[in-house]
Amino acid sequence: MDGLSVHPVDVEVDTGRGLPSTVVVGLPGKAIMESRDRVKTALVNSSMPYPRSKVTVNLTPADLRKDGPLYDLPIALAIMVCTDLLKKKDGLDNLRVVGELSLDGACRPIKGILSMAETCRQEGTKLICPAGNLPEASLVQGLDIYPVSTLTELHELLSGQLESSKLKAFSEPKPSTPSSHRSPVKDLLDVVGQTAAKRALTIAAAGGHNLMMLGPPGSGKSMMAERFPGLLPPMANEEALEVTRIHSVAGALGPDSPLVHERPFRAPHHTISEPALIGGGSDARPGEISLSHRGTLFLDELPEFPRKTLELLRQPLESGSISIHRARRHCSYPANFNLLTAMNPCPCGYHGSSVRSCRCTPLQVQRYRNKLSGPLLDRIDIHVEVSDPPPSSLRKQSRKGPSTSEMAEKVKQASLIQDERFRDEPWHRNGDLRGGDVERFCPLDSEGESFLIRGLEELGLSVRAYHKVLLVARTIADLENQPQIQLDHLSEALNYRLLDQEWSG
Repeated sequence: MDGLSVHPVDVEVDTGRGLPSTVVVGLPGKAIMESRDRVKTALVNSSMPYPRSKVTVNLTPADLRKDGPLYDLPIALAIMVCTDLLKKKDGLDNLRVVGELSLDGACRPIKGILSMAETCRQEGTKLICPAGNLPEASLVQGLDIYPVSTLTELHELLSGQLESSKLKAFSEPKPSTPSSHRSPVKDLLDVVGQTAAKRALTIAAAGGHNLMMLGPPGSGKSMMAERFPGLLPPMANEEALEVTRIHSVAGALGPDSPLVHERPFRAPHHTISEPALIGGGSDARPGEISLSHRGTLFLDELPEFPRKTLELLRQPLESGSISIHRARRHCSYPANFNLLTAMNPCPCGYHGSSVRSCRCTPLQVQRYRNKLSGPLLDRIDIHVEVSDPPPSSLRKQSRKGPSTSEMAEKVKQASLIQDERFRDEPWHRNGDLRGGDVERFCPLDSEGESFLIRGLEELGLSVRAYHKVLLVARTIADLENQPQIQLDHLSEALNYRLLDQEWSG
């Protein structure tokens, strides 16, 4: 595995003269070096012979770094051929084999099997994998998959002793429908008031826009963020498979959940490290931004995150992907997510509050806000203030306003409009548009263009902010089922950038 890409590796075994020993060559990692003892013990405990001579295992191509326990099963299979337990003609043509072995000869599941199965389908090869990987591997249609639980079962399979009826059932995987597995969602009616913030959440969900909520403690920012996934439309099968591939590589899939049915919602703590957020480490694993792909990344208490860590988000927010470069590895992961953030207006949290007075000096407030850079804030499409709800509203037994299901229905209709608009394009949502495509899909008449330019000059916004305002206005028009962007849509979109002027001041 190299990110989400798969590189086939040939496993060669030679049993020649020399003292009994096992040597593995071809840039093996530590897990592969340890496989020598696992494979030998598994074969012996499965009542299979192990060569009493020098065994040389070669992994080709030799210049590709290899790691992980997935080579146990093919190494054992090659040794079975060398000891004449299997013949080369016994179904070994056009075959890929992966799997980890236990000491008793049982086959254990591995990470990344979905990407491997997809590669086998593209190659037109068959796949032998541990039985524990079958639910995940069978998500790939049109592929012959042969699951094995033990080395003995592998031998029976290739020597023709295993019943063909058992294998046929596994070679015909059934499609899965993510939309039918949605869990119950929390309702935004639980949040008192905050009409403007709920409106902003609806726009962000409908167009895939990034959102920042600014308000005092206890005003409902985190509650609304937790309910945000309920506004998002269900994933299509292609999106679910894409998300599942990432979670498979990261080893984040449970045994009972081979397919990620719902859009991810990731909320890391502010002490998260840089590799954990963007991906990396010695094995170049995907980080939180990739695990949030097609979903939401929620950063609560935004200024508490190290500034250097937050700055790493700038490139993925623009490109929708992340490239990880290490000394011997280079891989890319998709990272197209809704960034949802929440923060207090000052260190004590009550700057501008109508309930409690702020104890911070202007210098402390400025230092607190300076933890966030202008370029990062510029990439957040919608800025909304969340105020303290009036105490009288807390005593009401019934909550007023639209429910999550009602708002989600509007989001769904706006998503259908965008699907039709971008049916021949690589884009999925309005928030994905970049560069000249913004002007192409968000045309304005002369009156609207003059209004927008005048507003941008008064607010002192950048060219990127100009495009963000256009895209948010396009989403507002979609929510109202309007084919053209109107002045009121532009006005509302500009209002979501008013904090830019206050912040710079």
